[in-house]
Amino acid sequence: MVNLSTVLTDMVKAIVDQPEAVAVTESEVNGETVLELTVAPDDMGKVIGKHGRIARALRMLMKAAATSVDRKVVVKIR
Repeated sequence: MVNLSTVLTDMVKAIVDQPEAVAVTESEVNGETVLELTVAPDDMGKVIGKHGRIARALRMLMKAAATSVDRKVVVKIR
């Protein structure tokens, strides 16, 4: 079974300069898995990307991973 928070953590740690500051909290709201991603303030731009492209790609990949285990996922970047 795929651990969604681990997948997101591994992807983001590969992007940022401070991988030790990456944290993902997982919660369940209305049948959806909510993943809250927290990174260092200096790395926020790298995670969001130009015009939000990287953030959109991360969300799309997480939705694809979630469908493999028949779950819905929402990624919030903080």
